[in-house]
Amino acid sequence: MTRYIRRAAALCLLLLAALLVNAGRVMVVEAGSLNDDPANRRIAIGRYAQPRGEIVVDGKPVTGSRDSGQQLRWERTYRQGPLYAPLTGYASQTYGTTLVEDAEDAVLAGTEPMLAPLPLLNGLTRGREPGGDVLTTIRAPMQEVAFRGLDGKRGAVVAVEPATGRILALVSSPSYDPGVLSGTGPGVTGAWRRLNSSPSRPMLNRALRQTYPPGSTFKIVTAAAALDAGVVRDVDAPTDTPDPFVLPGTRQVLPNEAKGCGDASLAYALQWSCNTVMAGLGVEVGLTGMVDAVERFGFNDPALRVPSWVARSTFDREMSTDQLALSSIGQFDTTATPLQMAMVAAAVANNGEIARPHLVDRTTTSGGATVERTARRSYRQAMNPSTALRLQELMVRAVEEGTGTNAAIPGARVGGKTGTAQHGFGNTGTPYAWFIAWAQGEDSARPAVAVAVVVEDAEASRTDISGGGSAAPLAKAVMEEALRLETEGRG
Repeated sequence: MTRYIRRAAALCLLLLAALLVNAGRVMVVEAGSLNDDPANRRIAIGRYAQPRGEIVVDGKPVTGSRDSGQQLRWERTYRQGPLYAPLTGYASQTYGTTLVEDAEDAVLAGTEPMLAPLPLLNGLTRGREPGGDVLTTIRAPMQEVAFRGLDGKRGAVVAVEPATGRILALVSSPSYDPGVLSGTGPGVTGAWRRLNSSPSRPMLNRALRQTYPPGSTFKIVTAAAALDAGVVRDVDAPTDTPDPFVLPGTRQVLPNEAKGCGDASLAYALQWSCNTVMAGLGVEVGLTGMVDAVERFGFNDPALRVPSWVARSTFDREMSTDQLALSSIGQFDTTATPLQMAMVAAAVANNGEIARPHLVDRTTTSGGATVERTARRSYRQAMNPSTALRLQELMVRAVEEGTGTNAAIPGARVGGKTGTAQHGFGNTGTPYAWFIAWAQGEDSARPAVAVAVVVEDAEASRTDISGGGSAAPLAKAVMEEALRLETEGRG
C-alpha cells in the first residue's frame, strides 16, 4: 500500500511541476504574444482603466480625460483641439493613437518603466503607473498667430528656434477636433468616415507629412551648394548665365518672371528670384555635388523623428542635366515638407548647422518629476559657416529691397526667400505660395526663430513674388510674436 501511495504522490508532484512550468511559460514566454493578441480584451480594459497623462503647452494641459462609465472607461478630451491637433494627434479607443499621443504613448498611458519608483521591478511585473505628462516646446502665442493667419486655408506653418531645434509652432490647416474620435460607438465611426472622406483632408498633417515642390525657396539650398563648391566666389560678380536660358539637351526655354536676370550675380538672383541663374548654377555644381549638398540639409532622410515620424523630403539621385536644372530651382521631382524648409532657413540663421528639430522638451511623472529631457543635438552641418554668413546677407537684402519686403519687421534683422511652386499637368494647378525666413532682434546675439509658410490655395499670380504676397505676411506675424516672447523672456 505504501508503495502505491508513494507512486501517487510522485505523480501528483510531477503534475504540479508540469502546471508550474506551464504557468511560467504562459506568464513569461507567451506574455508578449498574449498581450498583443487583439482578442485579449483585458489589455484594452486595463489600458483605459485610468486617465492618460497630459500633453502640455506653455505650462498648461491641452488634453484631458473624462469618465465614460463604459467598459473602456477613460476617454481622451482636447482643449482647443483643432489648434493643437497637428502635434497631439488623437488617442482613440477605436482607431489607436497618432503623433505625440503615439510617440509618447508609454509615458502617457503609464506603462513606461521609468515612471515607477523602482523601474527595474516595474519592468518585470509589467505594472502600470499613473500616466506621465509630456511637456512640449510649442509656444502658445505663436501657435495661435499661425493658426489664425492661415484662417482655414490649406497650408502649414512651422517655426523653429535655430540654435536649439525646438519647434515653436506647428500648424496644419484645415484642422479637426481629435476629441470626436475618442471613445467607441456609431458617433466615432461616423466622425472618422466624415474626416477621411472630406476633400480638404483635415487629418493630413501638412506640416510634417505632406511634401510639396518647394519652388524658389529651394534656391537657398542651390546657392549654398554653389558657394561651398567654389562655383561662386563673389556673390556680386556676373554668373555668365544667358537669358533666355535653354535647358541643356532640350529646346525648352526656362522663363524668368523677374527682369534683369541675364548674366546676373548670385546676389541679384536671390534678391529677385531669377530662375535662369539658379538653374545654371545647379548644372555647374553637377549632380553629385548637388545631391551631397541637399542631403546635408536633410533631404532624402527617411529616419527623421520629432518624435513623430516625418515624411521624407526628396531630391533625385539620378537625373538628366535638364532635370537637374529644374530640380535646382525646386521643380521637377524635388519635394519638401514645411518642416524641412524651416530647417533650411534655420541652417542659414545658425551659421550652417542644423540642430535636430524636436517637439518634446521633457517628460515627467504625474507628480512632476522629470523622466527624460530632450537634449540639444546636432543634426547636420548643412554648409560652411562662411557660406551661411553670406546667405544671411543675401536673404536680408531680399527682404529689405527684393521680393520679400512684406516680411520686414522694424527694429529687427530679417532674412527671407519667396517662392511659388507650380504643379499639376502643364503647371495648370493653383501655385503653392512659399516663404521661408528667420528673424533676429536688435538686442539679440543670434536669431530667435526660423519659419516656413506654405499656402496651397493662394489667390496669386504664378510669379515668384506671390509667395511674398500670400505667405510672407503670415511669416512676419509669427516672427514678430517670437521676437516679442524673446524680449518678454529677457525682462
